[in-house]
Amino acid sequence: MTILVGSSVFADLVRAHRRRLGMTQEDLAERAGVSVRSVGKWEAGKIAAPRMWTMRLLADAFRLEGDDRERFLRSAAEPAVRSTEIIPAQLPSDPSGFTGRDQELTRLDELLAGPDQAARGVIISAVSGTAGVGKTTLAIRWAHRVRERFPDGQLYVNLRGFGPVGPPLPATEALRGLLDGLGVAPQRIPADLEARAALYRSALAGQRMLILLDNAGDAEQVRPLLPGVPGSVAIVTSRDRLAGLAVADGAQLLLLDVLDAPAARELLARRIGADRVRAEPRAVDDIVRSCARLPLALAIAAARAAANPQFPLTAIAAELREARTRLDVLAGPDPATDVRGVFSWSYRKLGPDAARLFRLSALHPTPVAGAPALASLAGLPARRVRPALQELVAANLVSEQLPGRYGCHDLLRDYARDLAEEIDSPAEREAATRRLIDHYLQTALSADQCLKASRNLSGRRPTDVTPGAVPESFGDGVLALAWFSAEQPALRACADLAVAAGLDTKAWWMAWAVLTYLERRWDRRNWVTWQMLAVAAAGRAGDMLLQAVSHYNVGYAHAELGDLGQGRAHLTTALALYRELGNVTGMADVHLNLGIVARREGRYAEALQEGGRALELSRSDGDRVGEARAMNNIGWCYLTMGDNRQALDYCRRAVTVHEAAGNRMGAAHSWDSVGMAHFRLGELAEAAACYRRAANAFRDEHDQQYQAIVLAHLGDAEEAGGRHRAAREAWRNSLAILTELDHPDADEVRAKLTAREVQSRAG
Repeated sequence: MTILVGSSVFADLVRAHRRRLGMTQEDLAERAGVSVRSVGKWEAGKIAAPRMWTMRLLADAFRLEGDDRERFLRSAAEPAVRSTEIIPAQLPSDPSGFTGRDQELTRLDELLAGPDQAARGVIISAVSGTAGVGKTTLAIRWAHRVRERFPDGQLYVNLRGFGPVGPPLPATEALRGLLDGLGVAPQRIPADLEARAALYRSALAGQRMLILLDNAGDAEQVRPLLPGVPGSVAIVTSRDRLAGLAVADGAQLLLLDVLDAPAARELLARRIGADRVRAEPRAVDDIVRSCARLPLALAIAAARAAANPQFPLTAIAAELREARTRLDVLAGPDPATDVRGVFSWSYRKLGPDAARLFRLSALHPTPVAGAPALASLAGLPARRVRPALQELVAANLVSEQLPGRYGCHDLLRDYARDLAEEIDSPAEREAATRRLIDHYLQTALSADQCLKASRNLSGRRPTDVTPGAVPESFGDGVLALAWFSAEQPALRACADLAVAAGLDTKAWWMAWAVLTYLERRWDRRNWVTWQMLAVAAAGRAGDMLLQAVSHYNVGYAHAELGDLGQGRAHLTTALALYRELGNVTGMADVHLNLGIVARREGRYAEALQEGGRALELSRSDGDRVGEARAMNNIGWCYLTMGDNRQALDYCRRAVTVHEAAGNRMGAAHSWDSVGMAHFRLGELAEAAACYRRAANAFRDEHDQQYQAIVLAHLGDAEEAGGRHRAAREAWRNSLAILTELDHPDADEVRAKLTAREVQSRAG
């Protein structure tokens, strides 16, 4: 790149305009995107004709318009002799408030140092991320860090892919600016895109240049601007993930997320002072949370604090926390610093399905949701949901946080909620919420059937489903358990939504559907609270059967968790309701559990009496499974009393009836009881065989709690029989499950393992 030297008119004009504005040579170099060395040579008259692109940058820097601008651009129109090369230095100024991003900067350094760069140049395209996350700031900071490695200079172009006004910069126009920067004479620049791109690649041949393509709209806009030969490097920023560049052009992708909490606090400290941040740490943490750790939001909050040093940070934190929407507070003085406005640039590019899905996704009560739930929420068929989600992910308006599960940070959720309130009518939003409630309710019922197929409530089941809600189905219990585990927060939140909407019966059925899962996971925190929700919902619904079932379930939960007084109280209430209904099956279930409570309280005569009542009621009702359960509980009571032969007789009969009825879970419980009777009678081999049979059944039915309990019993039998290695293995397997469940039996099993280890070392 060579230029021509002639008259001193240009030098005089540069010096005069710089002094008129009170700028140093360094100020002019930074504002125009050129090197200080070039400014010095221009003013010394050594270089009279820089490229036209540079002339325009200088005219902009001097704020020249009309005749003054034309005179300046003509000042070097008649060059004379050739002179030295000008190195373009077009990078925007290095951001002074930059903080964090050490991992991302290191990743970019590694890409630059990798073998691909030496072979053909590196395209670093996915400095991508959501609006306001700091993509351009990161790219500029890194470009300044490495610019010395590019002796032929740095080019910069804002592609305007996302912005408040105007369309994206066409690739043809971007190429014209880049070619100007490379010193190509205007008359040599062809008109069509392909020819310009070819000339651009030719001009880069043999050069080592850094090209920053900022704010790209899509891959098609970027592709003609990429270097085609080794040596030069392009770094591209975009809200779009530009996955097409990775597939077709070998681009390296780097997705930028919000700042972590320490970096967010550091950003505030740099902008408002470390002393002020240290003085109010809680307020700082509140501001960081309210800003969702988004750099743009934090910068706006910091600017407000810096402009009002008399404001305590607690006041700014309260302003963010108490506003109807935080986005009203996080409004900057121009569109580029208004969080809502910046988000809107991405939203406006969405298709109709993606836009609807984004708006209504804010109605989901938890930050992360599965694709099927979002489909029901938006009322979109499956074939249209996946493309819409892919569009939202590509636009960085949502992220796929786990396979098939999507979410976004809180400020984007606020923006989506505002859009929904503005665009979607109250009736549409209400219908969306009902679809979501029905999705979770019907899916939970389906999952519960996979865990316990025989479970039903006198043939009742909610069948009214809002049109557009599409429940999920499961092929086996493993998938059902995984769904329950992932969706617990959403299920509870949807139950609360149902209560708020006056849909108490739906809320009740949700509590009923999750019961098996909570029991098997020994979820002590949620087991009782879910069933208390059911008690309240059934009372408001005025449904006596639902009230009876609710009190029974919460009584059973309290008893299992060790609160026998509360258990007895709720069971007694359930018994009265079942009697009023004439529901024999319910009465039998309550008597059986009142017997368990009495046995645990040491009142064995009452326990046998309650068990006998349960047995009589089940026989009168023709309920063979209920009959077997009663026999097993009577047998266990005899075990507690030390009458092991009587216990063995009852529990064996229970096994026979359960197996004849096809009730595998009931049979597993009874095999455990038979094993305990054999164990107490000293028949250790028989005991171990029964325990293995029970443990295998519980494992196959995904009942971890009882699998662990039976494995502990198996360990006891193996230890008593002198099979110490087998005992240790059973106890270890039991302890692993009990520890995961935070079960109270874990300490007892751990103590047995410790004692066994001590004996082994001593022996």
